[in-house]
Amino acid sequence: MLSCEPLSRAFSLALLAAALCCFAPASHAQDNARRDAEPRAAEVDYSTRPDVRAFVRDLATRHGFEQDELLKLFGQVRYQARVVSLMTPPPPGTKRSWTNYRNRVLDPVRVEVGLAFWRDNLEPLRRASERFGVPPEIIVSIIGIETMYGRYTGNFRVLDTLTTLAFDYPRRAEFFRSELEQFLLLVRDQRLDPLGPRGSYAGAMGVPQFMPGSIRRHAVDFDGDGRIDLMRNNGDAIGSVASFLANHGWRPGEPTHFQARLVDESRISPLIEAGIEPKFTIAQLAGYGVSSAQKVPPEMPLALIDLPNGDEPTVYTLGAPNFYVITRYNRSSFYAMAVIDLAIELRNNARN
Repeated sequence: MLSCEPLSRAFSLALLAAALCCFAPASHAQDNARRDAEPRAAEVDYSTRPDVRAFVRDLATRHGFEQDELLKLFGQVRYQARVVSLMTPPPPGTKRSWTNYRNRVLDPVRVEVGLAFWRDNLEPLRRASERFGVPPEIIVSIIGIETMYGRYTGNFRVLDTLTTLAFDYPRRAEFFRSELEQFLLLVRDQRLDPLGPRGSYAGAMGVPQFMPGSIRRHAVDFDGDGRIDLMRNNGDAIGSVASFLANHGWRPGEPTHFQARLVDESRISPLIEAGIEPKFTIAQLAGYGVSSAQKVPPEMPLALIDLPNGDEPTVYTLGAPNFYVITRYNRSSFYAMAVIDLAIELRNNARN
């Protein structure tokens, strides 16, 4: 649920770490300089930092937190250099491969475990689909990509992660300060030990890998036991994924995408630059030499989605509104298309 491109926040840690090692600077001097510039865990006392103390005062004013309690809590936070490393994007110009990404997602083990998850959770999947209009295969696919059905939910202490990114990752500090605020409200509301929850290197938690703000806005108690538990309760996870998609505009019964047919790639730059939000009708796309072999509703808004493919030709598809909704979960076209392809694979196998 972040603007990044992991295939799952916890399951892909090793893949991401290996990839980042490949992109390390060639110069040892550069490498040493970067390490010297990083805070060291033993040297960081967040409770004494002016920016953290200002944050605490703001939370006390707006939400009634006790400043002394929060400062004591931040005194126990540990800076996480690995989190910053994993969040740092690869250098510009690094080639991405849709085929490689897709192959990692649609591996036989994920499909097999996904089918078992589907069989074991037929009733909550049926209810979620009826209530929110989201097909069960989409829900199962997302949970599979996020955490391999709860097997890999992350082992970073969430408070450490969010504090590190909120105050020592300038590129996205504003976003992570907001999520840190939401996390502190969440643990207060649910009477949790703030040092207890663990999650991904971005602070996402549980079977569906929700950020704290998404838990507070979109998570649901789907089994009626009086509490929301995304860590262990598959029913709550299923209902919450469906709730998230519905709240972001999922259109029941509509397709996610259509095949794209291009006459001349040199004419499509304005469409790619327009982004992944669907804005063009099929008639408007025709003016750029783009069509589809499938029947497309004339009023449906579409986006031309490009999926770079390394040294191979770029793959194109026409993203419908439901494609865009999936990108609200993880703002990556690769992610959305992988969710769709895995969902198709799961659905086809479930029928056999």
